[in-house]
Amino acid sequence: MKKVSLVACVGIVMTATATDAPAAAQSCWELWYERNHRYAVNGFCFSTDLGKRTFSEFDCWTKNPDLTRAEQARIDVIRAEEKRRSCKVN
Repeated sequence: MKKVSLVACVGIVMTATATDAPAAAQSCWELWYERNHRYAVNGFCFSTDLGKRTFSEFDCWTKNPDLTRAEQARIDVIRAEEKRRSCKVN
């Protein structure tokens, strides 16, 4: 029983850590995806073909999604890293 609990806890920690990995540790594609996924789950309507194809399973209803402070802060970190690397995914 203790082994199961420990494994479950480790899985939760690994999931949380992977979600907010340092932006510098991700590829340009991963940065683009994470940033835009945060918009997609908040109803953003993409105008590019890549955005539309990648996030077609999400409903869209706005060009100005309401983001939490944490979401906006993470997006700001990602954008800064994309700029630093001169990423050109889309």
